[in-house]
Amino acid sequence: MANTIKIKPLGGRVLVKRCEVAEEIKGGIIIPDSAKEKPMDAEVVALGTGKIVDGKKQDFNVSVGDKVVLGRYSGTEVKFGDETYLLVNEDEILAVIA
Repeated sequence: MANTIKIKPLGGRVLVKRCEVAEEIKGGIIIPDSAKEKPMDAEVVALGTGKIVDGKKQDFNVSVGDKVVLGRYSGTEVKFGDETYLLVNEDEILAVIA
């Protein structure tokens, strides 16, 4: 997947793709997409050029392919082709799923 992405985040930003959640229908009620909560876990697709702190480039704490947990309202949605990605600052990543 990462080889086909032509989006290169800048600075301390990370491009992620939300993990798909299996849809469960309970009691025959169908919930529209606009009312569903977005998943909080995602996969890292691309890393930025690196954040500069005190004149030095800081290494990322995540790498491409890592599964991560995001804040509920973090990031900016980016559409590229048929896919939707999320562009987040590395600081918005709460945890790496081991």
